[in-house]
Amino acid sequence: MPAPHSRPAPSRRQVLFTASAATAAAATPAVAAAAAPAGSAAATPPAHAGATPSPTNGAHRPGPLLEPFPLSAVRLLDSPFLANMRRTCAYLRFVDPDRLLHTFRLNVGLPSAAEPCGGWEAPDVQLRGHTTGHLLSALAQAHAGTGETAYADKARLLVSALAECQRAAPAAGFHRGYLSAFPESVFDQLEAGGKPWAPYYTLHKIMAGLLDQYRLSGNREAFDVLLEMAAWTEARTAPLSRERMQSVLKVEFGGMNDVLARLHLETGDPVHLRTARRFDHDELYAPLAAGRDELAGRHANTEIAKVVGAVPAYEATGDRRYLDIADTFWTTVVRHHSYAIGGNSNQELFGPPDEIASRLSEVTCENCNSYNMLKLGRDLFRHDPERTEYLDHYEWTLYNQMLAEQDPDSAHGFVTYYTGLWAGSRREPKGGLGSAPGSYSGDYDNFSCDHGTGLETHTKFADTVYFRTPGTRRPALHVNLFVPSEVCWDDLGVTLRQDTDMPTGDRTRLTVTGGEARFALRIRVPGWLAAGDGRAGLTVNGRRTGGRLEPGTYTTVTRHWRTGDRVELVLPRVPVWRPAPDNPQVKAVSYGPLVLAGAYGDTPLTTLPAVRPDTLRRTPGEPTRFTAVADGRRIPLRPFHEIHHQRYNVYWSVTPPSPTAGDVARYPLDEGHGTSVADRTGTFGDGSLAGGATWSTGDDGTAVTLDGRDGHVVLPAGLPSGLAELTVSVRVRVDTLAPSVRVFDLGYSKDTYLFLTATTGAGRARAALKIAGMEAEDFVDATGPLPLGRWTHVALTLGAGTGVLYVDGVEAGRNTAMVSGPLLLGRTSRNYLGRSQNSTHPYLHGAVRDFRLHNRALTADQVRRLAQG
Repeated sequence: MPAPHSRPAPSRRQVLFTASAATAAAATPAVAAAAAPAGSAAATPPAHAGATPSPTNGAHRPGPLLEPFPLSAVRLLDSPFLANMRRTCAYLRFVDPDRLLHTFRLNVGLPSAAEPCGGWEAPDVQLRGHTTGHLLSALAQAHAGTGETAYADKARLLVSALAECQRAAPAAGFHRGYLSAFPESVFDQLEAGGKPWAPYYTLHKIMAGLLDQYRLSGNREAFDVLLEMAAWTEARTAPLSRERMQSVLKVEFGGMNDVLARLHLETGDPVHLRTARRFDHDELYAPLAAGRDELAGRHANTEIAKVVGAVPAYEATGDRRYLDIADTFWTTVVRHHSYAIGGNSNQELFGPPDEIASRLSEVTCENCNSYNMLKLGRDLFRHDPERTEYLDHYEWTLYNQMLAEQDPDSAHGFVTYYTGLWAGSRREPKGGLGSAPGSYSGDYDNFSCDHGTGLETHTKFADTVYFRTPGTRRPALHVNLFVPSEVCWDDLGVTLRQDTDMPTGDRTRLTVTGGEARFALRIRVPGWLAAGDGRAGLTVNGRRTGGRLEPGTYTTVTRHWRTGDRVELVLPRVPVWRPAPDNPQVKAVSYGPLVLAGAYGDTPLTTLPAVRPDTLRRTPGEPTRFTAVADGRRIPLRPFHEIHHQRYNVYWSVTPPSPTAGDVARYPLDEGHGTSVADRTGTFGDGSLAGGATWSTGDDGTAVTLDGRDGHVVLPAGLPSGLAELTVSVRVRVDTLAPSVRVFDLGYSKDTYLFLTATTGAGRARAALKIAGMEAEDFVDATGPLPLGRWTHVALTLGAGTGVLYVDGVEAGRNTAMVSGPLLLGRTSRNYLGRSQNSTHPYLHGAVRDFRLHNRALTADQVRRLAQG
């Protein structure tokens, strides 16, 4: 057992902390009394914003236009969603709270004989304790969603144990209210400029779990513990200068702003809002408020969680800037940073906008990201119900990523951390910290952030199926998702049941099963609806009603509804091939809200298969299963969420028709003045001289001279889009040989490129092609380096799986087993002469002229004549 944390002599900061803590704690009893739910711990929690005071600035609080039905009012019926929920609920019943409490107890000197957990909850892992917060939320949701008291009872024991740890904190040397599985000194390190692993992130999960316990299960003790943690947070952050606090926010802090703002909405206490706003991260919020996308290179889930808190901040303050930040972020991520399944990020990072096919791997689409994006889109939709794009993305991601993250063969609902999208990715039951990217979690050996969010995701599928308008003056019920379920609208005394065969079929039926009342029934018409299909339509009690269904809208039926009234909706769909924004020749295929994936069993894939879209055929008797010819053989395609324990493929290469042979770009580089260089074919815009690039004229004509320090030529984006084969040629004079110095480099990054280097460390010129996701690059090596000090013509031809490198018209190297091809490069965003995509590589010292890009793999004779020309 570790020794108790010793407290040094109090510093000025600690004196301020203690004073702030006393002030915050003094307000706690009154606030708790005002917000306490009536009756016993199992009583219904208080209403939302309507029962709370106005914002402290006197502004009118901008409540959402729609409110969700409480989870306790909605019951899932048999469906894949209910099946996933049952598996997760089995884990909630199984998991031993004492094992998760082990490090909490030891941290404050309380005894524990429990076996320690592994993975991210191991005693030596900085993030330990976060899963307990997720567990509290999941237990609250399971209790509300099923009505079973076992979940509330288990959570009550867990909360009581946490309360005991919190009470023991001062005796262990921590400040009052502190509750964590690691010592408070971690926050000293953070405030001193250190980079500990996300301590506020962990606290947020615990605080959010406690709030869910109070709101969904009426657990008053959870609320008391939460108020103490909030007071600790206020006291801890109040003495920090704005500059120091902004420095603290550089370390992932989850949704501290979110839980504190929601706590303010629950209690009306302005202190919680004040604390919440200290977690506004200017580095992220400022560009978003100005409408700028500066997300490239940022850790995706860190940023998404920060923005989730912007919507409750808007509701609490009335400051429209918060809502604009949230909307700009959501729109930017969904439209410019999201993959075919609705998720985002590669290697957990945002990339430049619209780089999708060029950023594929086995570690795309961290599932936590989508968990948070769905929360954000849900909140935004409630403020702007006419913008159905929010719900289209919600449904799309729910089916293709969140439903798919769980292993259907796992009794305890294990989930993956990432959803890989490189060809041949797979999800498999290995488990454990540090295992393969597509591995599922385990009972006690994983506890990643996605293990935690998975507990929540699969116990709250019912929370967005239905919304309602606040109050009963003009009641309206929104049917947002087509999930078998039943909703009880207690205010109107009406029960509505939804029976649907979606996503397998295209019909949903809504039946009033109890009560009667007049209200508007608004049913979402999804954006994926096959527009113009005559089968689409809506009937009420068997009679066709309304006009044409418009994708991306709500269709409304207002009437006095009675028991037995029935509404039926038919939503036909057709397969749609969707191009990647950075490469129109790379496509994914969807059928309604379902992304279809190739099922490859144990067959490994080295690159994206080349599919023929015209060969797509439905499998007889299988409404959502198809086949298509890819790489010369017929491949089964199934809804992505159904594919587990085997290799799969989502993105496909689609070969375009062959264009007329010719140059698609030709930059002679003979202008001799200015900084612009023109494409003489007229296909592309001007390039430019950059850094220490200058003009020179000699016996061989005009050229661009490069100084070897930073001189290079920037060619326009787009090279070499849509080319299944090509020839790249250029005349170059290499004045200094240095390993990895580039003659040309066309691509996106150091993971996706086509380059020619004058020499490698092994002393050979090399041409190489790589697409992010490939294990290794394709390359063609010459027998030696490029000649030094004289003009040399170099050409590279790629086509039909073969690459050939020519030097002065003579073949210098060949590779007949190229894995990939130029078609997968797409609309390259960074194209250089004399510079590498990799900033650590040297610049070319020499000169270049006559750069050409041809849309065929030229023959040896054609290359020879080109070199002589």
